[in-house]
Amino acid sequence: MNFKRAIRVWQRNATVYRKLYRSSLALNFFEPMLYLIALGYGLGGFIKEINGLSYIEFIAPGIVMSSAMYAASYECTYGTYVRMEYQKTFDAILATPILFNELVLGEILWGATKSLIYGTIILFVMFLFGLVKEFQVLLLVPYIFICGIIFANLSIIATALVPGIDSFNYFYTLFLTPLFLFSGIFFPIEDMPSIFTELSLLNPLFHLVNISRILFYGSINENFIFESVYILFFLIVFMPFSFILLKKRYFI
Repeated sequence: MNFKRAIRVWQRNATVYRKLYRSSLALNFFEPMLYLIALGYGLGGFIKEINGLSYIEFIAPGIVMSSAMYAASYECTYGTYVRMEYQKTFDAILATPILFNELVLGEILWGATKSLIYGTIILFVMFLFGLVKEFQVLLLVPYIFICGIIFANLSIIATALVPGIDSFNYFYTLFLTPLFLFSGIFFPIEDMPSIFTELSLLNPLFHLVNISRILFYGSINENFIFESVYILFFLIVFMPFSFILLKKRYFI
C-alpha cells in the first residue's frame, strides 16, 4: 500500500468538499450545538451537579466526541456509497495506478478529517462558552482524529454490508444511536443496571467520552491510560475488516 496514493484519494474528496462545505457544516455542526444549548441550559436547569460538574459542563466533552462520530459516519456511509455505486468515482480512481486498499485508506482518512474539522470547531465554540478550563484539552485534538478513524472504519464496514442505501437506517438506528445514548454523554453509566455498565465497556464512544472528560476537567492518570489502550486495541482489531469487506463487495 502506497500512502501517497491514498492521500491523493483524500485530496480528491477535500477538493469536492470545498464546494459543498456550507450544507455539510450545517448538518454536522448545528445539531450538536442544539444539543448543548437545549440540554445543557434547558434540561440543565432542573438537574443538580453530576460529579461536581454542572450539567452543561458534564455533557460538553461528550458532545465533542459524538459530533466527531457522526461526521465520520455520515461521510463513510452515504458519502462512500454514493461515490461507489452512483457516481462511479471508485471506477474512475481505480483506472489510475491507485490500488483498492489505497482507495479505502483514503476514504477512512477523509472521514477522520471531517471528524477533526467539526470536532475542533465545536471545541473552539465551547471555549467561547467558557467550558474549556484546562490547557491540556489541546491533547484532545488527536483523539478526535482517532475517533474519526474508528467510526469511518465501522461505517465503511456497514457500507460493505448493506444491500442498498436505504438500509443505512438500520446502521444508524440499531447501532450508532445506542452507542450515542449509552456512552455516558448525558448521564453516568455506572448508575444504570450492571448489564448496561458491562456492555458500555465494549462501546468505543464510551471510552472516548471518558478521555474527553478527563482532558476537559481532570488529570491524566491510570484511567486515561486504560481508555487510550482500549481505543487503540479496538482500532487495530477492526481496521482490517473495512478493507476486506468493501473489496469483496466491490468486486462481486
